[in-house]
Amino acid sequence: MMPCPDTYLPWFLLAELPGLSPRAIKNLIQCFKTPDAILKASKTQLLSVPDISAKVVKILLEQKTFEPVAQKRLAQVQNSEYRVLVLTDPEYPALLKEIPDPPALLFYDGTFDPNTPCISIVGSRNATRYGIDTARYLAGRLTALGFTIVSGMALGIDTAAHKGALENDAGQTLAVLGSGLDYIYPRHNRPLYSRIRKQGAVVSEFFPDTAPLPANFPRRNRIIAGLSCGTVVVEAARKSGSLITARLAGEYNREVFAVPGSIKSSKSRGTHHLIKQGARLIENEMDIIDELAQFVHVTHKTPAAFEPIKNKPTMDKIQTMVYKHLDLYPEHIDRITASSGLTSAQVSAALLDLELSGLIVRHSGNKFSILEE
Repeated sequence: MMPCPDTYLPWFLLAELPGLSPRAIKNLIQCFKTPDAILKASKTQLLSVPDISAKVVKILLEQKTFEPVAQKRLAQVQNSEYRVLVLTDPEYPALLKEIPDPPALLFYDGTFDPNTPCISIVGSRNATRYGIDTARYLAGRLTALGFTIVSGMALGIDTAAHKGALENDAGQTLAVLGSGLDYIYPRHNRPLYSRIRKQGAVVSEFFPDTAPLPANFPRRNRIIAGLSCGTVVVEAARKSGSLITARLAGEYNREVFAVPGSIKSSKSRGTHHLIKQGARLIENEMDIIDELAQFVHVTHKTPAAFEPIKNKPTMDKIQTMVYKHLDLYPEHIDRITASSGLTSAQVSAALLDLELSGLIVRHSGNKFSILEE
């Protein structure tokens, strides 16, 4: 339960007023310092605030109409296990407070240290094996260097980033939702939600009973970018929410990183576009650390899952020939057979042996790729 609930009611009321944007609330707080002072201000005082329209002033002056709803919202949060931060709290994340439109209220389930530097890792929901492995690898390495990984708990790259952070027992991750905390979206990630709240927090600016509406996700993306000193885009189509997050990170004067991919993959077009626009091309975690060295604080052991394979299984002549015709992107068995010059029986047997040895991965559609070392 939240302490001193009466102090939160003015914040809940401001957040409930229609037409009062996070940007407007920040401007009002900068002028009046407290939500109480805002709600008690006269029409003349309110009109003197930059970027506050007469329509918004009218709504502020009619605040009593919305007070019962705000009280109900407050009671719901009080009766839950959720915690809340308000814009003026000392614990409110400092980087997020710097953006033009920080959320006035930040609900969260779990715990997180606002002083720990954050890096966001985002990308395609329909990711390739290469993208998933890369996001997981980078998240694990970065948490070992003391960073908290931020993402949106979507399928694909987001999920891989959260899991990579969680594989480091001392690592932390934050999942920013496009819904209220009562809605675990997507439902498939319910077990992941439970893991994150034990090793970090699930965060939302929306009241807990808010459904995952499409309009919420661009708003969610600004929080992901705002919490982070840098944003890494692993895979993204030319038009995607991940590019919105990257654009916002650039507007907030934060670092933007992009992982290159195959020129044949549509999921690389967004990241390649970012690189053309000036994003830092990264091949490993050290490319990120070069730009963010001031934030590095090594306190965690690198997870064993990310340590190099010391005793790599040996391959016979046929297996070696097949392996040389594979890369990180899935290749169909027919193309492997054609390029290797071997018979289909030889290729099938070699691929099975390589898969059982843990050197390659089988994908749907009879496609295969190597594992990144």
